[in-house]
Amino acid sequence: MSIDNQPKLDRKISILQATAINMTDMVGIGPFVVLSMVAEIMQGPWFLYAWVAGAVLSFVDAMVWSQLGATYPLAGGSYNFLKEGFGPKWGKLMSFLFVWQTMIQAPLVIASAAIGFATYFRYIIPLNEWQGKAISGSLVIMIVLLLYRKIEAIGKISVLLWLGVLITMAWLIGGGIYHGNFLQPILHINDGLKIDHAFAAALGFASVKTIYSYLGYYNVCHLGGEIINPKKNIPKSMFISIFGIAFLYLMMNISVASVLPLEQIQKSKFVVSEFVAVLFGPTAANIATILILWVAFASVFSATLGYSRIPYAAASDGAFFKVFAKLHPTKHFPYISLLVLGSVAFVFSLLLRLSEIISAILAMRILIQFIGQAIGLILLVKRKGKKHFAWRMPMYPLPIVLAICIWAFVFISTGQQMILGGLCVIGLGIIAYLIKSNRNQEWPFERMD
Repeated sequence: MSIDNQPKLDRKISILQATAINMTDMVGIGPFVVLSMVAEIMQGPWFLYAWVAGAVLSFVDAMVWSQLGATYPLAGGSYNFLKEGFGPKWGKLMSFLFVWQTMIQAPLVIASAAIGFATYFRYIIPLNEWQGKAISGSLVIMIVLLLYRKIEAIGKISVLLWLGVLITMAWLIGGGIYHGNFLQPILHINDGLKIDHAFAAALGFASVKTIYSYLGYYNVCHLGGEIINPKKNIPKSMFISIFGIAFLYLMMNISVASVLPLEQIQKSKFVVSEFVAVLFGPTAANIATILILWVAFASVFSATLGYSRIPYAAASDGAFFKVFAKLHPTKHFPYISLLVLGSVAFVFSLLLRLSEIISAILAMRILIQFIGQAIGLILLVKRKGKKHFAWRMPMYPLPIVLAICIWAFVFISTGQQMILGGLCVIGLGIIAYLIKSNRNQEWPFERMD
């Protein structure tokens, strides 16, 4: 087969579909499960500030993603950003480390959503441990089967799933407004609040959970090679997603807090379903739970779609195992990458617990992906100048400095065990990179021209 006849990624994802993919990734089971965790950590009505903190970090960090994503609209997102940012001397190592951790971290993200799905399913039907694992594992398999198709069909499925997300959130928010005490959580948000070290520490721990619920605003960057008019649509889809999701999260939290007492919110495992039960009865609560499960399903779908492009991008560039560079001959998507990540996620969904996964996901990603590519952007601007970029952030470099500082604070807040785990993954990745370079008879850190 000639080079011209080789299958290629198709640019067929519109701005609507890109926004839908981002938002469905962001609003998974996370906000419904994490809501009680955040309230318990913060120990007061000011738990809403943790959701604001997550939105602020997402917005600031999205400026970094937008400047890089609009300029390098290629499959793999951060793989390309790190390679370009750190240049020929260190770029290969940084991009390899990102793919290395993605092979672990991406299945963790997928598995966390699947486990959350099975956990919330228990509100409708009581399940023992193995029945729950069977549901989470089956969900991963179903997602892989749905994604095994052309990108234009996936874009349409994403919009359909996104509509389910919006309907669910609208019902929950509308229920709180209907109850009549909607403004009370806002009016009393500062009751008993003391700005001190204890509050800062609690905000840090709680923000680890809320930020987990915002992750996914950058999913469109991983699909850069399939976005129509990427220079405009990549930044637009991210900012629309963040503003939209931040509004929905805050409104949903206010809605729940206006109906349920804080003590119940803190202790409940199914807080949103219980909220609907108080307002509309048990039948409505079951319907709401089914819609929440729809949202969780949509999130797994979107996350798996984006992550499957990362090993493909690295393999196409000769920096990862060649088998991952294969595209389906007729459907034009990286099917090997999809199948491998899906298989690992399936195993994780059977072995791990949700509470263990959330902090592990952040600790593993912050240093290389979020802080790493922010530093890489500074280096890239220094080498090529601001005019090189298709989209430029306002007030450069202030957003980058803020993003790095906040990510560092969140990294510390994940806890000593997770920090050591994240550093261990990076250390093993460096060893793997050196072994790979030795086998290929390459000098691992090429000299600058």
